[in-house]
Formats: sequence, C-alpha cells, structure tokens
Amino acid sequence: MTTGGAEKAPLGQELLRTRAETGASSAMVYELAPDAPVLRLTALSGIPPPVLEPWRRIALAAPIPVAVAARRQRLVWAADHQQLARDFPRTAVALPYDFALGAAPLDDGTGCRGAVVLLWPSGHGSELSAAERTAFEAACRRLAALLPGGGTPDGPLVVLEPPARVVGPDEALATVDYVERLPGGGCALDLEGRVTMLSAGAAGLLGTDADALRGARPWEVLPWLASPAFEDGCRAAVLSRRPVSFTACRPPGQWLAFRLFPDGRGVSVWISASDEEPRPEVRWPTEAIPLRAGQMYHVLHLAAALTEAVGVKDVTELFADQIVPAFGAQGMLMYAAEAGRLRTVAERGYPPEVVEAFEGLPLSTAQSPTVRALATGEPSFFSSAEETEARFPGLAQQTGMAARAVLPLIVSGRPVGCCVLAYRRPRTFSPEERQVLTSLAGLMAQALDRASLYDTAQQLAHDLQAGLLPHRLPPVHGLQVAARYLPATRGMDIGGDFYDLIRLGEHQVAAVIGDVQGHNAAAAALMGQARTAVHAYATAGAAPDEVLARTNRLLADLDPDLFTSCLYVHLDLRTHLARLASAGHPPPVLRHPDGRTDVLRVPPGMLLGVAPGTRFAATTVALPPGAVLALYTDGLVERPGTDLDDGVAALAADLGAARYPDPSGLADTVLARRGAHTERLDDVALLLLAPTADVPGDGV
Repeated sequence: MTTGGAEKAPLGQELLRTRAETGASSAMVYELAPDAPVLRLTALSGIPPPVLEPWRRIALAAPIPVAVAARRQRLVWAADHQQLARDFPRTAVALPYDFALGAAPLDDGTGCRGAVVLLWPSGHGSELSAAERTAFEAACRRLAALLPGGGTPDGPLVVLEPPARVVGPDEALATVDYVERLPGGGCALDLEGRVTMLSAGAAGLLGTDADALRGARPWEVLPWLASPAFEDGCRAAVLSRRPVSFTACRPPGQWLAFRLFPDGRGVSVWISASDEEPRPEVRWPTEAIPLRAGQMYHVLHLAAALTEAVGVKDVTELFADQIVPAFGAQGMLMYAAEAGRLRTVAERGYPPEVVEAFEGLPLSTAQSPTVRALATGEPSFFSSAEETEARFPGLAQQTGMAARAVLPLIVSGRPVGCCVLAYRRPRTFSPEERQVLTSLAGLMAQALDRASLYDTAQQLAHDLQAGLLPHRLPPVHGLQVAARYLPATRGMDIGGDFYDLIRLGEHQVAAVIGDVQGHNAAAAALMGQARTAVHAYATAGAAPDEVLARTNRLLADLDPDLFTSCLYVHLDLRTHLARLASAGHPPPVLRHPDGRTDVLRVPPGMLLGVAPGTRFAATTVALPPGAVLALYTDGLVERPGTDLDDGVAALAADLGAARYPDPSGLADTVLARRGAHTERLDDVALLLLAPTADVPGDGV
C-alpha cells in the first residue's frame, strides 16, 4: 500500500478535498478492472486499511453498496446501521458499527469507471442535505477524471489526514508535561491501532515498558488486552467517529477503564483505574494468537455471503477473498474430492509448479496431510516447518510454507474436499482459532457441495437450451445478421428466449424472436415447440399474421399453462420492405441509414397460447440498405423499478449512438452499453437484421 506522501498526489488531494466539502469522515475509491467485472480498491482515506481487507476486490454483481452503485449507475444511501442491515445485510454483518454511507458511480463521460464510497459519522440525518449532495456529485466528476487506469501496482493509495496544526519544540514539551500531570494516563493510536505516543502514567497502568508498546498494537503485546474488546472498540470509534468506553482486567485483578476519542488521524485513549467489581477473567495463552475482532467479522461476512453464493467459483472466491486475509495466510489451496483423487478448485499464493505437483493426488496416498485429513475427518494444524517436516518429510521445503491449517470438508460423513491455509513463517493457532476454522470448514463443505450440484444442473440446463436454439443462422445474400443470446446470471433454471432466421425463397427471408414465460425445463420445451411451429408455418408460405395465428392455435391446444410473446418479420430483400406481426412482444427498433432511430409501434396482439381464436395484425415498414432492424427480448430493456418504455427508449438511443462497422460489432457494443455483460436477472436475446445494397440473384 502506498502511504508516504499520498496526500500530495492528485488523487490523494482530491480525496481530502472530498471529505472536507462533504463532511465525510472516510472515503474510498474503487476502479473498474479493465479485464474483468471487478471493482478494485484504488485509494482510501480516514479508514483503517485492514477493515477493507474483505473488499479489496469486489465482483460487480455483488449485493453490496459500492457494486450496486457502479452497476446501476445511481447513488446508494444508508443513513444508519439499521438501514444498512435491511438493504445490505452482508455488509452490515461485517461492519456492525453505526455510520451513514453513500456510494456513487464514477463516470468520466465514456461510461462507468468505478465508484466512490463516503462514510459520515454516527448521527447523520436520514438524507443527504442539498449542499452535501451537490458536493458529492462534484467530487464524483473530479475523481472520475483522476482514476489512474489499470489500478495501483503497489496496492491502494492510503491518504493520511494532515496534522491539526504544527507545534514548536517548546509547545511540544509543554504538551508532554500537561499530559503527565493529569491523573491516569494517555496514549495515542493511529487509525490501524498502533501506539504513536504513550505517557508514563499509561505505561504504569498497563504494566509495561513504553518502548515495548510504541509502534505496536496493544492487543498484540499485552495478552490481557487480546480479547476482541479493545480492537473492536478502536474500530467502532474510528468508523462511527463517536467516543467509546469499556473496561478490561489487568492481571491479577486490577480493572482499568478505557475511553477512546477518535478523529480522522487516529484515536486518543485515556486510561484510569476502575472501581468495577472483580469478575472471572479470560486469560489467553501467551504463545497463542487469539481470535481478532476483524477475524470474527470477516467470518460472519463469509457466512452471510455463502448464503448467496451459487457456483463453485463463487464459493471458492469468497473463501479466498475473506478468510485468507482475515487469518493472515499467505497461501490457500482448496481441493474437491472426485473419483478417488483431489482436484484443485482454487488457489492463492502458491507457485504454479507447486499447484501442479499436487493436482490429481490419489486419495490412497499416505504422505499427504490433505489425504490424511480426509481419511480421518480431523483437521490438522502445523505451527512450523520443523513440525511439518517431522510428519511429512519434504513438504515444507517443496511448498515454501512453514505453518499450515489443513481442514477437511465433510458433508454427512462424506468427504467433498479439503482446504489448506498456509503461512511462510511459523505461527501458533490458538484454541479459539482452531475452533472457528473447524466450524468454517463445515460451512465451506456444505456450500461447496451445494455449489457442485448447482454447477452440474446449470451445465445440463445450458446444454439443453443450447440444443434448442439454432447452432448457426443460414447465410443470406443481401442481408447481414448478428444474433446474441446471454443466459441470466442469477438463478439456476433455464429460460425460454428464442430466435431464428428462415430462408423462404430467392428474395425473401423471415426472422422471429420470442420469449416463453418462466425459467424452467417446461419453458425450454415450449420454446422448442414454438420455434418449430413458426418455422413450419413460415416455410409453408403463411403471411406474418397467419403464422402467429396458427402457432397460437397449436400452443393453445397443447395447453402448456405458459404464455409466449413473439415477433415475426417477413423481409423482401428485392423491395426492401419488411412486414411485421407481434404477439405481445416488445417493439422492434429501426436504425435508419443516417443513424436516426425509431421505435416501431407494431400492433401488439395477444400473447400466444391465451385464446385459440386470436387474430393478429401486420404492418409494413421500409428497410433500405444501411438500415438495421433490432429484435430483442425484454431482458435487454427491463430493469427493476424502471418503466419498460424508458428501457426501450434507452436501447434506441444506444443503437443510434453506437458506431456501426457491422451488425456483429453493433450487437456487442449495444450489449455492453446496456450492461448486459454484468448482471442479468433475465435471459437476453438480440437479433439484428441489416440489408445490403446487393440484390440477391439466382442461387440464393
């Protein structure tokens, strides 16, 4: 992470300006990765970097504020922890502190580049004031222009708030004398909890030498402060910007009161003797590392996130992004047990040759801690390279890892895999950590097993759907065509979107697009029947309105209890006239040769399969060379909370604004502009028809 002089960098200066003008206590900037739908933490100010470890990389589809702001291109607001818990439970579980949060997209005029998150102190009003909103919007414009592009190679920029004022030597000495004269003792912590100043009185109350604490976190030096209370108190003070108080017992029985006073640079701590009645204390073994408050919240965050993860990739990435940093591991390997062997499903921090060396390891192998863990069902913990070598000679040297936790993933007595957390330096696992990691292994096993079943079902569903859609569209002289189909990114069932291109004669071609209600096997089956029926009636020479009428009677006779929207186009490539008929389908969009766009208001008709005697109307439009007719399903234009007409108008605008090298490039550009490559709540089908100046002749 870059820290020194970061406040002098343009992005650092802008973060400090943003905080000052909006009144925010903390600010975080995320940049959209160029090669994946992922937001990367680029810069932060006013918040401890360890707090953001679970959110260094965020999937654009994640249900957390910054991703929603970037994905939906709107301001996201949570006035307090209660609203955060209601709207974003996963985030609230990991940050159980009271603050206000606002997240907004960063758009430099070329599209979304990232997002910014601001936190306000506890007690902020239920809404942003007009002045705060104006300052926030202005900051977003400035920050968008300053994004580095490609991220920061040394990690996020950490921007420190400058000192309140500069004091001379005499005033500094007077300040020290003032502090030392007060009863009790004081110390100063930076935002990450490290001691930057400690009075003699505080050192006496804590029972330690001041030099032992300077530059360290108190809970890392003093075992009796190693319970989560102190670290959690520091986090609560920094994030809420409110004073926090708690007591702790210094052995053998001296109770101390701690009062924490935060600002944007750190925390001032005042320590005094407490009159609290003695009570049983919890002692931590001096050689063990107790469970940290941050670790607990990362674990809770993972548990909440696992309830939303669906595929194996989702599950393994969550574990790698949450638990590996929470427990300070430098490496992670996760295996699935398949056909008597271990298959690598995720890894972090290991060289490729090490991963390859253990790929496909037979479960009958004796000299392997992963196989042993699966055979016994018991986790193993190795605190040093020596301990590892004593049990498994050569393993520590081969992997370069000293300590490791080997966690079997067991579901109902059945091994589904194994996870290894590894450390390059010796490390002791406390009893609490062992218990938490073992419990996490149980969660991971259930999630991994469920995700494996999901991936299998998803692949079967996609194979079925792919089999029902045309493998390729027939080439037609005088017509350029581009077709795209994108399945929904959420939900494990298949959809009923379909399209087709049908050659009818020397100068004529038909195109059809439709959408069957529902997302299941029944919808896919009906989709296949509808596509086949349209194809049969079209090749038999029926007019567009009659194609829909006959297909409607057939589907009504089948009584599938599902309805289908459909748009049918008959195109004469010699006259460049298109005749269209619709059965409740979204209207097509026509892009004229000069780039203008029109939404064609085709008589909508009734959905197919509702009433067998329904009649349909047809309308004729000119489709000259250079024009493009766009047919699509509602997944491309529908968004939660927005009107369908607004979505269609936005699509028309995107078609008009996009450069048009060819229909294929136009289709990709439009899908990107519509955000179809990120989160899709529904299937998306798009069919573009573009006549050329060539007049079809014989042999077409």
